[in-house]
Amino acid sequence: MCQRFLLLWSFLLLISCSGSGVNPPEEYKPVAVNLEIPTLFSQKLIAPVIPNDNPLTQEGIALGKKLFFDKQLSKNNRQSCASCHDPKKAFTDQQQFSDGVDGTFGTRNSMPLFNLAWNFDNRFTWGGKELGLERQALEPVKNPIEMHSNWTTVANKLQQDSEYPTLFLRAFGTSKIDSASITKAIAQFERTLISGDSKFDQYLLGNAQLTPEELNGFNVFMDEARGDCFHCHGSENNPLWTDNQFHNNGLDATFKDLGLGAVTGDPNDNGKFRSPSLRNLIFTAPYMHDGRFATLEEVINHYSEGLKNSPTVDPLMKKVNQGGVQLSPKDKADLKAFLLTLTDNDFVNNPSFQN
Repeated sequence: MCQRFLLLWSFLLLISCSGSGVNPPEEYKPVAVNLEIPTLFSQKLIAPVIPNDNPLTQEGIALGKKLFFDKQLSKNNRQSCASCHDPKKAFTDQQQFSDGVDGTFGTRNSMPLFNLAWNFDNRFTWGGKELGLERQALEPVKNPIEMHSNWTTVANKLQQDSEYPTLFLRAFGTSKIDSASITKAIAQFERTLISGDSKFDQYLLGNAQLTPEELNGFNVFMDEARGDCFHCHGSENNPLWTDNQFHNNGLDATFKDLGLGAVTGDPNDNGKFRSPSLRNLIFTAPYMHDGRFATLEEVINHYSEGLKNSPTVDPLMKKVNQGGVQLSPKDKADLKAFLLTLTDNDFVNNPSFQN
């Protein structure tokens, strides 16, 4: 009798531990991961921003990557995060505006995704609406002009999937899936998207040489009397090549899109948008928050002779009344040559970021 009772008790215990929503064995812990930080980042920057409640793990990163490419996150199972953020295009889609699952186009250009863990203000999107990568990942799924789904539906789809409950169990200790755990995993993957191995990086490390044209282009970039680009986009001392701040860079005299002003409600912020990184520009055309410039030549021409004045134009646009910095044709060509030295081919071909 006692033996039969022990067998029955063991069977019931086995059944209860195999159902969904249980905790993993106490001895199991996700494997912690340290980011592979490029040498220049270690030398020039403080540590990356990793939230205490979402540490990087092998299991969390792998789950986040799978979710990033999964079209189940959209209403009709036809669109994933990667649809607008293609690894081969430095995580953009090379369109002026992205179309959502219903064929509706947005009004802003898809931003590239890399070096996000060093956005120290932790404010994301062109207009700074989202605070934190986890929160940023919430919006596209429910936005009617993007994936146009809802988080309850998405969580239910993944809960019924044959693989996801186990993957969430291993990553977060529970097989119960919700928007918080989904966006935590996606954010973990996104923090691994590091670009730091361009020709200019190798030049700074003493492993490559620049052409005379590229060197002159760098000098134009750094010269306040000529290009004056470094205030917003960094220098050899800032390998991000952005300040991640919000500026009105003289695109318009009046604004259809208020940018940061729509978030803060402060008229002094109208027309301000986040400075994008200058890395990987060869992959990320068209340019600006609304993708109005198809080529780098158009961007350079804007700063050279296309600036427009407005009440909130940035003080760094010192020559706005002259239309811009008035570069010579040679300096324009050399500036472009320098900007292309910030191309990181290994980043867009990294198998860890591919589907």
